Amino acid sequence: MTNARSSARRGRGYRLTRRGRLVLLLGTAVVLAAAAVLVPFLLREEKSERRRPAPVSLVIPEGWRAGQVYAAVDKALKRPPGTTRTAIRSARLKLPPEARGNPEGYLFPATYPIDAKTTPASLLSFMVNTAHQRFGATAVTGSARRRGLTPYEAVNVASIVQAEADTASDMGKVARVIHNRLAKGMPLQMDSTLNYALDRSTVDTTAADTRLDNPYNTYGRTGLPPTPIDNPGEEAMRAAVAPPAGDWLYFVTVEPGDTRFTSDYEEHRRNVAEFNARRAEARNAG
Repeated sequence: MTNARSSARRGRGYRLTRRGRLVLLLGTAVVLAAAAVLVPFLLREEKSERRRPAPVSLVIPEGWRAGQVYAAVDKALKRPPGTTRTAIRSARLKLPPEARGNPEGYLFPATYPIDAKTTPASLLSFMVNTAHQRFGATAVTGSARRRGLTPYEAVNVASIVQAEADTASDMGKVARVIHNRLAKGMPLQMDSTLNYALDRSTVDTTAADTRLDNPYNTYGRTGLPPTPIDNPGEEAMRAAVAPPAGDWLYFVTVEPGDTRFTSDYEEHRRNVAEFNARRAEARNAG
């Protein structure tokens, strides 16, 4: 009986008057109205967050050939293969006359933003304009001319440096070898130019390769190849126009991190023999 009365008292203790019920109802209405405003707002915020596209960009590494760039642009913009290569004709790229419409060497390696308005032509134009900004500085063009090179020829040299140097620290020496050979009227004999002609990338060059009848075969022809062979970065360009002093005429990368430069042909032959021996060991081990 005591428990029943206690329970009744507790019930009376929580009983609301008419005024109290009215206040509670009004308070509830305010809370519900606030919630009604807040929930759609949150839903709109969440919806807008979902709609906001993530930033997209395309990275062009140093040393990529134009064909690699075209394929990457097609993929990034979700276009059929070959679209970007075809877009060159309509892109109106600001290329030097010597390039004859070929942007090889001027598709500057960098990270480029992409959005819904980006087209293959606009992206190619962005790359070429960036190359002009980076390569067209007075210091660069002035250094090139002092070495008897046009800006286009300097980009050509830089592309070979980019392809041949094993490390960034080797770039200057590779550039010096190129300049020394050009000055002496010697063929450049660069494997990278042969690789470009054959659309491949390898360190194994055969005697048959060196007899290839192709303007990019710098074993059989003197001077620079007709065009750059890839798209070099700023470091390779600086090396091309301002190489260190040296009498080197030959170099070979015996193994990664070990590139040997010399002006002595017999020493170079020994270095090449060591390179070939190590390559044969690697093939047999594999």
